[in-house]
Amino acid sequence: MAIGVFDSGVGGLSVHRALVRRMPQTDFIYLADQANAPYGGRTGEEIVELTKAGCVRLFEAGCDLVVLACNTASAIALRRLQQTWLPDCRRTLGRPVNVLGIIVPTIEAATGLPWEHEAERRGDKVEKLDILAVFCTPATAASRVYEIEIDKRRQDVAVFAQPCPELARMIEAGAGAVDLAKAVEAHVASVTTRIGRAPDRAILGCTHYEIVADIFRAALKPGTPLIHQPDATADALEAYLAKHPEYRTGDGGQRRFLTTGVPGAQNMLVETFWGGSLSFEKA
Repeated sequence: MAIGVFDSGVGGLSVHRALVRRMPQTDFIYLADQANAPYGGRTGEEIVELTKAGCVRLFEAGCDLVVLACNTASAIALRRLQQTWLPDCRRTLGRPVNVLGIIVPTIEAATGLPWEHEAERRGDKVEKLDILAVFCTPATAASRVYEIEIDKRRQDVAVFAQPCPELARMIEAGAGAVDLAKAVEAHVASVTTRIGRAPDRAILGCTHYEIVADIFRAALKPGTPLIHQPDATADALEAYLAKHPEYRTGDGGQRRFLTTGVPGAQNMLVETFWGGSLSFEKA
């Protein structure tokens, strides 16, 4: 048994690495849907179907629990899969299985409040707004999930989502540091212009972006805090497993890396981020 980690590509390795560090004895299977990456420009129906197929593959591999290490899949597909597909899937498999996302723990980290909390609506004028920039894919930006869910909990936080259409694709392709820096700087400049000043905090709302977090830090105003999805997800998963011992996670520290794309070694950018050579097998 193992925990599955699913992403459209290699960006979810940022979450996977945090989970492995937190739970080194747990067995993990990582699945990258590189044949269909990136998801950010796809339709909602395509994202739902591709995410479902990835979860099925991981359940078949023995995973009871799958973490969607992909903001786009979490924003577009997760709730629908949980509500309309998972109940029948559990009956078919004859065992408890579940799919979790990374947006809930990220919003908890951004607001400092539990997901269940909803702010009492008041007419008082907010004296000082905390400006939060969210760098993400076009699909995540279009969903407005960060604006909607953070506003429910904190009226003193203003969210500005900045779509970055080509950035995930560039990271997948192993683009050079100069080209990546130009792209990130352009997105930071764009959201800064829209806000009218530099953001107070930022969320890297695509797990690919964690791989180039240093480039974002250099482009943002010095000292701008970044809310890190991998750490927030590790915190949330650890707490979830403590409450749900029915999910079998394995205890041999085994690691498997699967891809729907071309198996073999990953690009140098990804391997440098991971901290060593990384080879995928065919899903």
